Amino acid sequence: MLSLMVSAALSQGALAQENSSSNDTNEIEEIIVTAQKRAQAIQDVPVTLSAFDGDFLSEIGIAELDVLSEITPGLVIQEQSPNNPGFVIRGITSDSGSAQSSPRVSVYYNGTDVSRSRGSYFELYDIERVEIVKGPQATLFGTAASVGALSVITKRPEQDFSSELRVGTGNFSAQTASGFITGGSDLVQGRFAFNYRKRDGFIENIAGDSNSQNPGGLVQDDMHAIERTSFRPSIRFTPNDDLTIDVVYSYEKNEDSGTSFKNGLFAPTGGDTSPFSFVEMAGSPLSVQHLGAEKLGVEREVDDLSLTIEYALSDQLSFTSITATRSFESLEIFDADGTQAWFLEFAEDAQGDQFSQEFRIIHNSEKLTSIYGASYFTEDGSQVVPFSTEESIYLNCLGVLGSGLPCINSDGSVNILTPVLTQGAADLLPYTATFSNFGENDIYSVFADFSYAMNNALELTVGLRYVTEDKVSGYSSLAPNSVLSGGPLLPVIDTNNVRVEAKADFDDWLPRFNALYVLNDQINLYATISKGRRSEVLDVSSRVGPADGIIADVTEVPAEIIWNYETGIKGESHNRKLTYAASVFYQDYSDFQVTLQDSAGNFFTANAGSATNIGFEGELKAVLSDSFEVFANVGYIDAEIDDDSSNGNLAGNRFRLQPEWTASAGMFYSRPISSSLNLTSSFIYSYRSDVFFEPDNAPISGLDISEDAISLASARVGISNADETWSLTLFASNLFDKEYLVDAGNTGGSFGNPTFVAGPPRFYGIELSMKFSR
Repeated sequence: MLSLMVSAALSQGALAQENSSSNDTNEIEEIIVTAQKRAQAIQDVPVTLSAFDGDFLSEIGIAELDVLSEITPGLVIQEQSPNNPGFVIRGITSDSGSAQSSPRVSVYYNGTDVSRSRGSYFELYDIERVEIVKGPQATLFGTAASVGALSVITKRPEQDFSSELRVGTGNFSAQTASGFITGGSDLVQGRFAFNYRKRDGFIENIAGDSNSQNPGGLVQDDMHAIERTSFRPSIRFTPNDDLTIDVVYSYEKNEDSGTSFKNGLFAPTGGDTSPFSFVEMAGSPLSVQHLGAEKLGVEREVDDLSLTIEYALSDQLSFTSITATRSFESLEIFDADGTQAWFLEFAEDAQGDQFSQEFRIIHNSEKLTSIYGASYFTEDGSQVVPFSTEESIYLNCLGVLGSGLPCINSDGSVNILTPVLTQGAADLLPYTATFSNFGENDIYSVFADFSYAMNNALELTVGLRYVTEDKVSGYSSLAPNSVLSGGPLLPVIDTNNVRVEAKADFDDWLPRFNALYVLNDQINLYATISKGRRSEVLDVSSRVGPADGIIADVTEVPAEIIWNYETGIKGESHNRKLTYAASVFYQDYSDFQVTLQDSAGNFFTANAGSATNIGFEGELKAVLSDSFEVFANVGYIDAEIDDDSSNGNLAGNRFRLQPEWTASAGMFYSRPISSSLNLTSSFIYSYRSDVFFEPDNAPISGLDISEDAISLASARVGISNADETWSLTLFASNLFDKEYLVDAGNTGGSFGNPTFVAGPPRFYGIELSMKFSR
């Protein structure tokens, strides 16, 4: 695909040069990035980097983080819900919600690390640009960037008045509205941006309907409905040409109906086990009392406040300070068994508070660029997991009662054996338990980075970060004995809500070495060696100690270390009508960390031993004419845990959520259709090869926990006036309505009841955009 696109671009570009000099100004716009903590043209950055400006994202209708996967090689973002996103760069997944573990992929928001899973999701609106840096970036980005970083920069206030309003509607009763207004004086400028999206669920939930097992009961919402409200006021102070002060506040609220975890073994009443048909997820009758709310779904709020000061001390010396605080509260209630049975009803109440401070000094001389910095990051988080079930249903659905009766009968009815087992003493035996983990982290870093121009062609970079971490991990549980079993239903030690904890200190040195070689005015070559580190995990649960006392059960999982070796090329030709980049890499892991679930449904981190991956990535963009522009990218990765007996049961397995092949291609076509109207259009195609959803790479209860290769397409077509102050656009995503999975296994899989999560169907609608300026 890439070779065809290159051939087309070169031939068409040559023809355009021969036939028309007017096309010389129609070039691909150069994106300035800050991946190395200073403004540079993307071609001059000696690392593998994908970047998109906000206008491009708006043009193709990207408003969600996970859609970035469709246009970025080496990146996979999985969104079960805004409370549970998964970020995958080059095979490594960062999605754990435990407060005791550390992220692997840095998610940066306006220069601040927001990588904690439950607080890392945000809507994409009024964006300046997005940068995705591949390979370890710990030297400049910090320890969370052990395999890469995703950085989002929002638009800043401007002095000239301008504003924009976008409104739209679509199928599933979709409603959207977004916009901004900005303006100010020489001294102060302000900006206010907002975004609202609402849509009905695309998986019907019949719980509470007349044809369900609880007619007249609580009517649950259809699954995967969303309602998301975001706004961002910002203010910029520019007292003189040398000093800029930015204050940005962001708020986001999510009220979604939750994820459709469809059981693969037991069907809803009158239905089947297909992940794409209706569900009967009734939840817990004790949902309000014990899980925190009446219905299944997500309630999440995020507050973010940052202060950025940039001061040019001289022509050669600049100072930057970034101060930020971020907090999130998220309650997600989910039916982990995905059936009408009162079986595996869970909630997750996650909270987190973060504060960070970074100081940087950059010195530029004729040949040497020096960066010196220090940073402090602290977070205090918790993850509380309530559990609700009925004892006889739970034990029967696990198959431990030996009753000979199924969990759910063929007519959809649920077998409740409590009256028989208690000889009529009780009709129901509700059981509840709560498990909580806590994490407190204080991270101190100092770093330095030097880039030296050996001559006009060769620049060498060496950087080093020293990091020290103080960690506290805690755990508590309230798991009373059941009436039927005589012990806790889940295999945990009850602490009677008393918190047990452990403390530890860790430190490390994280270097990088880069070389940039300017082959000519159009082609740059680069090579890099860098070290990444996912810090040690202090995993704390409980066990019985001396004299039958309850003490902390502490497992210290070693730090995951990665060495990355990479080389690549970046270039342009035909007066920037064609730009391209390609890289190959080899990554070597020791003490590779994987996230597993125990038989109680709790996630924990384990050491899977050594792992390696090798791969390549390529990107190109081409302007074929005044009206026609195309892009394409491809990525390949062979990522697996080393097939060594010392690596245990996971030896030889592929990394979860990582396809071997990803590719995408897109086109933009626009032209005048009259003296006052323009036609605009775009088409995006993406491909992903098969993936495993669990580290085991194996079926659960005889059901395949993987997904075959999928191809998706999206399209937009519209009209605008000549000066593009208004436009009317028709759009569609998943254009051909493909059925595919975004996840499988999940919490239900730990109990022998794997569940399956359907990807979005075709969404379509119409959007009106209006721009205003003075």
